[in-house]
Amino acid sequence: MHDKKHLAQVNIGRARGAMDDPVMAGFVAQLDRINALAEASPGFVWRLKTEEGNATSLQPYADERIIVNLSVWETPEHLRQFVYRSAHTEVLRERKSWFERFGDAYMAMWWIDAGHVPTVEEAKERLRHLQINGESEFAFSFAHLFTPTNADATAATIRLQPSAAQQE
Repeated sequence: MHDKKHLAQVNIGRARGAMDDPVMAGFVAQLDRINALAEASPGFVWRLKTEEGNATSLQPYADERIIVNLSVWETPEHLRQFVYRSAHTEVLRERKSWFERFGDAYMAMWWIDAGHVPTVEEAKERLRHLQINGESEFAFSFAHLFTPTNADATAATIRLQPSAAQQE
């Protein structure tokens, strides 16, 4: 078992239109700049992207307007610095222009072994677990951070049970 842990995070959003729809133009115009900022940020490890350089063309949900952002960071503080204390905050302020209100939790974090690259399916499982069960060591948010130590045993136990997504 690896001793060093990294923080994986997923967040999803339901776009108000297709990426080529004029309503999304302001969001699309900022993607490259914000993604480059993330990659240059202290503590950044990895992010999901296609050959186009972002993940907006991926469609992991039946609803084609749901886009996914998946990344890995060294610590929650590194992620927090990028999300809330960088130019990324400009995007957060304008998100209602581009994304519909989401009824469920739309962001989840969990600990992974350093070097592990999380999959979209893994991210969907963690987010769904958070939506159904609330905050736990298996999936959590900034509101209730868990340490890597207490996350390991719980994640192993939860994985033994079928997830809600597998039962649907």
